[in-house]
Amino acid sequence: MNTLLKAGFAEPALLLANPELGDASPDVLSLLVDALAHGVVVVGERNQIIHANQAARIELNRSRVLGKVGDELQATTPADSKTLQSALVKAGAGKRSLINVTGGGLSLMLAVVPLKHELGGWKSRTAVFFSRVEVCESGMFGFFARNYGLTQTEEQVLAILCRGLSTPEIAVQMKVAVSTVRSHVRSLCAKTSSSGVRELVNRVAVLPPVAPFHLVQIH
Repeated sequence: MNTLLKAGFAEPALLLANPELGDASPDVLSLLVDALAHGVVVVGERNQIIHANQAARIELNRSRVLGKVGDELQATTPADSKTLQSALVKAGAGKRSLINVTGGGLSLMLAVVPLKHELGGWKSRTAVFFSRVEVCESGMFGFFARNYGLTQTEEQVLAILCRGLSTPEIAVQMKVAVSTVRSHVRSLCAKTSSSGVRELVNRVAVLPPVAPFHLVQIH
């Protein structure tokens, strides 16, 4: 049986209603989840990792804010481990949680969501969805830049804007004049038909959460 089916991502009823799909449907779902920029981990009743998509595996291997101890999902600090464990316990009772874990100068929001299905006698499962560390981590960011004909410098300015830095702060980071940054911002707004920085950043923030191409190529 496919890992996603075991983890609760695929409906057995869907496969029963569409027998021609066979084992292909869960496999396609597995590929789909791997293409997400957001990390997704499914854990069992004892916090053991049942499935992790590629974005999640990369983050777990880095062990910056979350890691793997044996086969269990763990936070890297004692305080965050306690917070995560509390959220997983609540998920076992059918309650959702939104928590924040930190480490290595990073902050990661986690949505802890219970997955339950009685058909076939499945046991409860919990999905942990990771936020992206930065908006521009999405594989769509580069596509967005190419689609609107942004220059390499404009793409760099946009990436920094998406991190919440002001025009003077960007100027300091890029070691250029504030007027130069403002010129790039005006060009960005013109090319993307945005009325201002807020709308420009929002256009990037709502891009589909597709992983960078090099992530989905990892096997």
